[in-house]
Amino acid sequence: MIGRAQPLRHVPDDKTVVLGLISTKRPQMEAPEDLIRRITEATRFVPLERLALSPQCGFASSIVGNDLSIEDERRKLERVCETARRIWK
Repeated sequence: MIGRAQPLRHVPDDKTVVLGLISTKRPQMEAPEDLIRRITEATRFVPLERLALSPQCGFASSIVGNDLSIEDERRKLERVCETARRIWK
C-alpha cells in the first residue's frame, strides 16, 4: 500500500498536503480505520503536521451533481472532522 503514497516524496519541505480521501461521488462511508491507515502511510513521506484531510472535491463536481443526499454529505463531513480529531489531537 505504500506505493499509493510514494508521490508524496516529491513534496517540498515548505508545503502542506491535503489528502482528499473522502469520496464525494458515492454515498458509502469510508471506514475511520482505513482513513487513519492511509494518513499513516503518508507520514512516511510528509510529517503529520504538514498533512490535512478533506473530501476529494466538491459534492457537486458535475452539472448533474453526484448521487449523494444532503444527509450523506453531512455524514461525510462529520467523518472528516471525527478522523481529524483522532489524528491531530
